[in-house]
Amino acid sequence: MSVYWVGDLQGCDEPLGHLLEEIGFSPSRDRLYVLGDLVNRGPSSLAVLRRLFKMGGSVECVLGNHDLHLLALATGARQPSRTDTLNEILKATDKQSLLDWLQHQALAIFKEDVLMVHAGVLPQWSLSTTLELANEIEQVLRGPDASEFLMNMYGNEPAQWHPSLKGLDRLRCALNAFTRLRFCSLTGHMEFKVKENSAKAPEGYMPWFEVPGRQTMGTRIAFGHWSTLGAVSRTDIWAMDTGCVWGGCLTAIQRDSVSEKPRKIEIKCPPYQTPF
Repeated sequence: MSVYWVGDLQGCDEPLGHLLEEIGFSPSRDRLYVLGDLVNRGPSSLAVLRRLFKMGGSVECVLGNHDLHLLALATGARQPSRTDTLNEILKATDKQSLLDWLQHQALAIFKEDVLMVHAGVLPQWSLSTTLELANEIEQVLRGPDASEFLMNMYGNEPAQWHPSLKGLDRLRCALNAFTRLRFCSLTGHMEFKVKENSAKAPEGYMPWFEVPGRQTMGTRIAFGHWSTLGAVSRTDIWAMDTGCVWGGCLTAIQRDSVSEKPRKIEIKCPPYQTPF
């Protein structure tokens, strides 16, 4: 049995197929974790969802900002962007089954001794707090108030987490950390404008995983979202968005046992999009 983690797919089904062929992935034997942004910008978002859906219980995903955008479009809570490539999903005969499956994916997963999120974890959050907050949002997304939440989830405020936050402010702040975080301050104040690499941190901010005293310091975290950061493989951090949709690579990490050193696998991708 092998366990695999893969970075942002963004509708790039052909590289995903090449990856699964190269590793000889077996749904009956192996496990695959996808770190969010399954869809959008790439040419084959519908094919990606159908492939992952058919893989059944052998695959688990965390939701990324583009996945949530798709759910918001489907409920009428959001208007399409000029850069979206999601119409094929919205017109598909099996749309509802695929969207229901997507809506039941997680915001955070802790399995195989790895915490998985799409973007980041705020420095004040412990592992247990991270999972509790993810569960709060997941329950809303799967419940009767999902449409209202999807309509109100957009916005940068509050940008500072506090346990006393309630209602939509609490959910929005936590969701922004899970799906949009790159840089934050020592106190966990989030910055959303800068999308460059870690060397371009705005004054007073740093990559979220470099904050001294971060409560999840002893937990290995795998995440995507930050294509300009590139691949980072440390004992505590796996950064895995390597810009597949922009002509980079689709990156995966393989581990055959908890004690074995992880192996990185890269599939070179054509430039489906030009960075905006």
